[in-house]
Amino acid sequence: MARQTGQQTSQGPGAAAADARQMRLVAVVIAVTMVLWLGVQWLGGQGDWPAKYAFLADLVAIGALIWSLLVTWRIWRRRNASSQGQG
Repeated sequence: MARQTGQQTSQGPGAAAADARQMRLVAVVIAVTMVLWLGVQWLGGQGDWPAKYAFLADLVAIGALIWSLLVTWRIWRRRNASSQGQG
């Protein structure tokens, strides 16, 4: 969304830089989670690991993805609130 030039926002350049850092962290967490999850699934299939390890890897991956979703949602809410002058 484009901001109007005369609009005052409470989100300064420091907050925007912090949001950008958090979004980069989210992207790295998602990418690393998927690569590691695929690797564990492949290794488990090759090594005939018990199914409990596959489920454990699934739960860890789900946890990382939920964390990423929550951080992304929080950043989106903060940007949305500041663009509407609420915060």
